[in-house]
Amino acid sequence: MKDFIIDWIRHFYQYSKDGVVYFDTKGYNEHAFYWSAGMFVALIASSLLAWFLTRLFMVQILHVLVDRTKSTLDDHLVNNKVFRSMAHIVPLMFLEYFLSIAFYRYPEMNWTMSKLVSFLMLYAIMVSLSRILNALRDYIKEKPTYSDKPIQSYFQVIKIVSIGILMILMLSVLTDKSPLFFLTSLGAVSAILILVFKDTILGFVGSIQLSANDMIRIGDWVTMDKYGADGDVEEINLATVKVRNFDKTITTIPTYSFISDSFKNWRGMQESEGRRIKRAVYIEVDTVHFASEELINSLSKLKLLKEFIKERQAEIESYNEEHGFKGDELINARKQTNLGLFRRYVEYYLRHNVEINQEMTLIVRQLHPTDKGVPLEIYCFTNTKEWGEYEDITSDIFDHIFAIVPEFELSLFENPSGRDFQQSFSSVR
Repeated sequence: MKDFIIDWIRHFYQYSKDGVVYFDTKGYNEHAFYWSAGMFVALIASSLLAWFLTRLFMVQILHVLVDRTKSTLDDHLVNNKVFRSMAHIVPLMFLEYFLSIAFYRYPEMNWTMSKLVSFLMLYAIMVSLSRILNALRDYIKEKPTYSDKPIQSYFQVIKIVSIGILMILMLSVLTDKSPLFFLTSLGAVSAILILVFKDTILGFVGSIQLSANDMIRIGDWVTMDKYGADGDVEEINLATVKVRNFDKTITTIPTYSFISDSFKNWRGMQESEGRRIKRAVYIEVDTVHFASEELINSLSKLKLLKEFIKERQAEIESYNEEHGFKGDELINARKQTNLGLFRRYVEYYLRHNVEINQEMTLIVRQLHPTDKGVPLEIYCFTNTKEWGEYEDITSDIFDHIFAIVPEFELSLFENPSGRDFQQSFSSVR
């Protein structure tokens, strides 16, 4: 093509005289600049036309075809404007190919323009590659298998490596030096690079460990007190993990912190059959006593305790009679306590509560006494894991416990209030 066009131009400066073909070298040299300028203008116009046609095909026609396909990959290519960026590559290739013709008489100008066009072509390829990777990332993330995996981190690493390689090639084109020269230069400043990209390297290592050990997924409810995070994981990328807290604020945590620091992942609870209630009420020690006959008769009217009291009272009377505990020896006899009856009542109350998961652990236990009294801990699981419903169920249970405590002649611990002091002063007067 180049030789054909040059021969066509030279044809205008050839003439015949007496059957001999002559060439007008002077005129040819004088007009060389105008021919180069004209061909360059024509080349720019042709490149713009090629860009328009390419863009028309890739943006307009391909978009229509994409809408008719069932695959979502091409939809992501459109959304990330991949075709728009690729439409710049074809006219640049066209421009580079014909530059040597436009500047065939000016090799230095041809060299400069070729470098510039090659640089722009590599830049267009870099932008297109980045958008293709974004499209692939979005396509993979919508797959159920990978929706909760840190796909963003892996694609960020691929983009950093590929963009780094293309930037080295771009510098090589501009400076006319081998890419190995820049690679060896990078090796010389590796210590500085490690310092600059320390967070990126730690984030990459952290994201791999998080994924390999399945420590955290997108959508997990995590709690990290150090950063004030308490919410759902929204995004895992190379440098940070975004957590949307329940107050709708967003906490950004370095990815590697999930390896180096402690955090709580509630996924186990979300995947289980219920959500745990673990809460204690504190009973004042001086209100704990043996249950009198009047109290036992009163509590026997409670449906939940009626059969238990009857069976336990018969067992105790049989034991005391067998061991001869009578008269003055009754102090050594077995007796029921109001706290023991209350503990059993709470257990039966939970056993008959349809909102408590009866297939999971259910314990009402007495803990070590403290300066606040005797802790009576309720340990069970609700049927639901939904936060609002869980709080309602928990509140209903403890509302009932607070209300029923006086029936057992017990009192809950409470720090003295102003009303307590007023009552004390009134009794003194």
